Amino acid sequence: MSKILIVEDDPSIQALLHDFIKEAGHNIVLAADGVEALAKYSEQPFDLVLLDIMLPKIDGYGVCEVIRQKSDVPIIMLTALDSEQSQIKGLDLQADDYVTKPFSMPVLLRKIAAVLRRTARQNEAPQTLSYKTLTLDLGAYRVYSEQGDIDLTPREFEILRELILHKGRILTRQNLLQMLWKYEFLGDERIVDTHIKNLRKKLGEADYIETIRGVGYRIDKEN
Repeated sequence: MSKILIVEDDPSIQALLHDFIKEAGHNIVLAADGVEALAKYSEQPFDLVLLDIMLPKIDGYGVCEVIRQKSDVPIIMLTALDSEQSQIKGLDLQADDYVTKPFSMPVLLRKIAAVLRRTARQNEAPQTLSYKTLTLDLGAYRVYSEQGDIDLTPREFEILRELILHKGRILTRQNLLQMLWKYEFLGDERIVDTHIKNLRKKLGEADYIETIRGVGYRIDKEN
């Protein structure tokens, strides 16, 4: 049974989230603004944080940034802002997922379950994956090259990991969405292109990703 911190200032949405997620078997702690969220987070450990963006006192972006300075606890962001730029901002702050209001409660529960499963697997079996000059620490979500550490967001790390694990095979946007988001993606598939663009910029000389125009992306097999 997981302990989840729900941060939502709308009383009706907060009550809905509390009832559905508790019914799914999780322990729930509630917060109605950013200051209260950080106070409650500092008092006890959580397995996941469900975080609204439009919060009083400190917004969700600020709360996410503070938590990320201390912990890699999974964070799913909730918002009525449906622009791609808003999603990218949350993901760049290393949120694990992003849900746009109004949302389907069954889909949200599946996302929560998928993030918790992924976290459990990471905790159980830390290992490394190597490709040419890159080494990926699969447990810590860290990437090392001959030039030193490469600071990637969790989603960028996962895209690089999947491309290396499937080296020699072309992965389409839909392949990557299905592998990493673990549910039916209802947004713009081009968000994958944005993550790839940011990933390549950070990899620099260690960028081994090849674009297959009109199809997808590939990392070649090592010779």
